[in-house]
Amino acid sequence: MKKRSYVLIIFLIFFVLTIVTATSFVYFQFARPPAVKSHTYLEIYLSGEIQEKANPDLFSTLLTGSSPLSMYDIWTNFQKAKIDQRVDMIVLRLGPMLCDWAKAQEIRDLVLDFRKSGKKVYAYINEALDFDKEYYLATACDKIILHPEGILVINGIGGYVPFVKKAMDKLGIEAEVEHVEEYKTAYNMFIEDKLSPAHREMLESLYGNLFSHYIQQASKARGKSEDEFKTILDHGFFQGEKAKEAGLVDELLYEDQFNELLLDGKTKMYKMSHPQYLKTSAASLGLNRGKKIALIYGMGPIITGDAFYQFMGSRTMASWIRKARKDDSIAAIIFRVDSPGGSVVASDTIWREVCLARKEKPFIVSMSDMAGSGGYQVSMAAHKIIAQPQTLTGSIGVIFAKFNMVKLYEKLGITFEKVLFGKRADMFSTFRKATPEERRLLKEEILWTYDRFVSKVADGRNMSKKEVNKIGKGRVWTGSQAKELGLVDELGGLTRAVELAKELAGIPEEEPVKFVVRPKKISLMDKLFSKRIVGLKLNISKKMEKVLTTFKLLEKEAPWALMPFWLTTE
Repeated sequence: MKKRSYVLIIFLIFFVLTIVTATSFVYFQFARPPAVKSHTYLEIYLSGEIQEKANPDLFSTLLTGSSPLSMYDIWTNFQKAKIDQRVDMIVLRLGPMLCDWAKAQEIRDLVLDFRKSGKKVYAYINEALDFDKEYYLATACDKIILHPEGILVINGIGGYVPFVKKAMDKLGIEAEVEHVEEYKTAYNMFIEDKLSPAHREMLESLYGNLFSHYIQQASKARGKSEDEFKTILDHGFFQGEKAKEAGLVDELLYEDQFNELLLDGKTKMYKMSHPQYLKTSAASLGLNRGKKIALIYGMGPIITGDAFYQFMGSRTMASWIRKARKDDSIAAIIFRVDSPGGSVVASDTIWREVCLARKEKPFIVSMSDMAGSGGYQVSMAAHKIIAQPQTLTGSIGVIFAKFNMVKLYEKLGITFEKVLFGKRADMFSTFRKATPEERRLLKEEILWTYDRFVSKVADGRNMSKKEVNKIGKGRVWTGSQAKELGLVDELGGLTRAVELAKELAGIPEEEPVKFVVRPKKISLMDKLFSKRIVGLKLNISKKMEKVLTTFKLLEKEAPWALMPFWLTTE
């Protein structure tokens, strides 16, 4: 009897899920987009993780019909709202944004561009702890509104670099790392217990440059001198009236008062959410039509094989670029890169396709938060490279690592015998330490790889190998520093990349273009019945995710062109 009850319960659960899935599919796939009324304001909640091109979480799509925040969607809605006569203004509801400064700069640029249309942008903040990046974005708005009891904490930027060597020593795990050269610090967390001189020099340079840009732009926007703004940051903590007295916010308003502000003398204003407005056709507003431009997104660590959730797979990227190259209807290619690097071979595979594509049509790279090491390698052959001032890029270098876990095995009482055919059959084994000769051979291998990397950078950027080596050695640069060094051509975002692509393709500036976007949008039905469910996420912190990603990349012994995973700005 019990067995029959279990079967019945399972059947009922399956039946309910099927009904929910079918209903959701019909509703979300075929529901007409909401009508945009005159005197509408677009409301965008900027909080949580912001990806470049979101892979929708299956369950959140089922429940809400919306995808995670993505820069592409934000950019699209700003472009539409700017020319949509029915949209009067944009309201940004700001919360903690899980992204780096380049994405914040990109959205800030969109705000400033939108305001050129004569329409207003308001930023509303309930409370804000450790809010420098978000506040920097808010300074581009017409008004910054804080809840009357809200707390605003802006106290500068910085970061912590954890080192786990001593913990690994206690466990009996030794990381054996070879790298080129002193600034290639991706795995320093495993082999050092503090910042090396080169590591410290690089971090201080990066953070100093980011901080300088933040102070310069934010102080100007709020009508203060740079020294005045620095003094405010040193105070750090502002509550309600204090934030207004300091000139950090314009108004202290409850929700009903904020709604009155939005009316601005009108009898009625209609709210439209970001996900709702995404359903409004760009073509109906005269956008996304005309000659085609491929917009290819390369996101996450670079691996060989197929791309999957926020990982840049070489086979997938190469295929997308190749198809765009061979498609005569596509006038230009924009490659949007947001990656810390990864496999040298995978990066080189993508680089090869970029080289082939640039021979046939304009190829533009637009860098987001990060495009370093392998992320720079896949970019360096483009006709033009665009980066934000805060983009982290460069990191021209190579690293190799393996773990020696002999002492850990001894502590756990694990014994082993070896059976080998070949002198170095166990060279990468965790059961023994690499010999000095093997370390020398590994160093020679990555030096050879590094020399090829430098040569290709020199060819792509019209520099000498000596010039590249001087700014290489694994060193990370900000976008503004990289421009001065010749590693990127211009500062800007996707909008500027589109302008350049049109210019190089001979498309008149005023003409709209149609984007062929990859990865393309996947229907809910495709998600439900795909072989691989893309988008399922563990509920883990961003920092823990970086630890897990680091260990994941160390599973295979191969040279890596990888940036430091622990280079964070807070």
